[in-house]
Amino acid sequence: MNIKILSANANLYSTKRLIEAAKSRKHNVEVINHAKCDIVIEKKNPVIYYKGHKLDHTDAVIPRIGASVTFYGTAVVRQFEMMRVFTTTESQALVRSRDKLRSLQVLSRAGLGLPKTVFTNYSKNVKEIVDQAGGAPVIIKLLEGTQGIGVILAETRKAAESVIEAFNNLQARVIVQEFIKEAGGADIRAFIVDGQVIGAMKRQGKEGEFRSNLHRGGTATVIKLTDEEETAALKAAKAMGLGIAGVDMLQSARGPLILEVNSSPGLEGIEQATGKDIANSIIKYIERNI
Repeated sequence: MNIKILSANANLYSTKRLIEAAKSRKHNVEVINHAKCDIVIEKKNPVIYYKGHKLDHTDAVIPRIGASVTFYGTAVVRQFEMMRVFTTTESQALVRSRDKLRSLQVLSRAGLGLPKTVFTNYSKNVKEIVDQAGGAPVIIKLLEGTQGIGVILAETRKAAESVIEAFNNLQARVIVQEFIKEAGGADIRAFIVDGQVIGAMKRQGKEGEFRSNLHRGGTATVIKLTDEEETAALKAAKAMGLGIAGVDMLQSARGPLILEVNSSPGLEGIEQATGKDIANSIIKYIERNI
């Protein structure tokens, strides 16, 4: 098969591992910088050009679209779909996953456990916002933040109100969530491919850090999910329409709470923590669908 990996950097761990896995299974693989593709739209003849060459004879694409280029990257994925090329992440699911607020609404409708979340249109009644989220401490998140950036723990009511007011004055969209104390600065990442959990890790924030992101210095260890956690992860990925997903959950007194469903989950942390060949599972997923 001819596989294209849509990635802005061929040297990233995840991209390199996917190249290795595709080659090991005797496929032709090429890395395409989606930000440098040109889309040509005409009647019944969708075309993509890359560096002056027409991209044809493509069997499948693996989108590795960064958050900063979601709009254009999604347009490229959609064009491949118009060309009847299989994609491991559908364009509509990618758009849905990048909208944190919409994602939470979709997950809520699917009946999944979530931290209580409040979103307003720059409301000046910040005291009420904090109360609606269950009172201090609360987590305040920028809707556009990634990798733990733009996530703040406000430990007191006064601090929470000050931060919300500051963001509102800057016209920055935020959500306010209840703080799950019993999670202890840790979360779970379940990696899903084609309706199966193929690996799971527990990420623990470093000392004094409530964010567990590996980019923030957190550590990862392999974990066996409970039946309830596995069911929640699979249900979340299905609700978001994602064939490949990294589902982030908190362990709480009332069961697993979904934090986020990532449509371009990194492979490095999960492969190192679990020792599993996740990249190979993704290539096999393509093979089953072509």
